[in-house]
Amino acid sequence: MLKQIKRLLPSKSNSKELLEKLEQTLYQKIGGEKGTLALSNAFYDEMEKNIHLRELLAIHKQPLDGIRIKFFEFLSGWLGGPGLYVEKYGHPQLRARHMPFKVTKKQSSLWMLCMNNALNNTVEDERVKTQMRQAFAKLAVHMVNC
Repeated sequence: MLKQIKRLLPSKSNSKELLEKLEQTLYQKIGGEKGTLALSNAFYDEMEKNIHLRELLAIHKQPLDGIRIKFFEFLSGWLGGPGLYVEKYGHPQLRARHMPFKVTKKQSSLWMLCMNNALNNTVEDERVKTQMRQAFAKLAVHMVNC
């Protein structure tokens, strides 16, 4: 019986590997800089190509090149990687920065549609995707200001 129980318990090497996976940030889990850049670009690619997201696209300064970079820099720190946005611009103050724009529940939902599609196109691990969706959903709801 004791042997059967020991087999169920993780070995020291498995425990270390499991602990390392648990300690990884989302930034690391999606591939660091490369994965974060891919997510940022997929998000804005989706916004540009999906006709259902035109309303969301309309409130973004064109061309999107600068916004893509800022979003990547924000995501880098927000996902647990280097705080590129904070280093350049200070605290994100996302809600305050978006106050000049009318952010409705509908726009929040459109933003999540865009992010969900971007996650589907860039993140393979379903558990990581779920974790990220939950975090982004909280952020999207927080941004609603009317």
